[in-house]
Amino acid sequence: MPQETRNGSFAVQASLEAGEFRRAVARFATGVTVLTTRSGERHLGMTANSFVSVSLEPLLVLASIRRDAHFHAPLLAAGVWGVSVLAADMADVSRHFARRAADRERDQGGGDNGLGGWAHTVGPHTGVALLEGALSVFECRTVATHPGGDHTLVIGEVVHLDQGRDDAAPLVFYQGGYLTPAAPAPRDAT
Repeated sequence: MPQETRNGSFAVQASLEAGEFRRAVARFATGVTVLTTRSGERHLGMTANSFVSVSLEPLLVLASIRRDAHFHAPLLAAGVWGVSVLAADMADVSRHFARRAADRERDQGGGDNGLGGWAHTVGPHTGVALLEGALSVFECRTVATHPGGDHTLVIGEVVHLDQGRDDAAPLVFYQGGYLTPAAPAPRDAT
């Protein structure tokens, strides 16, 4: 349905459909993360490529969470969350956390504390799970949320981070699949 939006003195008419939008956005290559939070003693996680740094002062990041996702309400209730930036050799981790929570729990028999057996540590400041083998990990506390259509934009202050691995390339998502980028050049030790 065409919509008219006023931006200053210009009227913009849009008649785009969701499928066309998804195909166009899929041409933007992104890194892949697993976001985690807690619900009581249970860890929850989901794959997300809608993660971005926002500010250096204070240190802020943003994640976009679909409102009907299993992860949405627990994340907002907990007020703390983790981000694990996945390495290229972690595509299976990404696939696991991209599945519906109910399907993962059924396959795991519900007895795995929500993480499907993936190795992790517990963040010292928030208690959220941080995946081992990630390129970097962040612990965040929610400082703001904003409605964004069928998503909520969650802004978090980074309260702890670890740079993890520097021996691996990132996991990159492009047009519905994973790319295998070249391994990064070694860092200069000076």
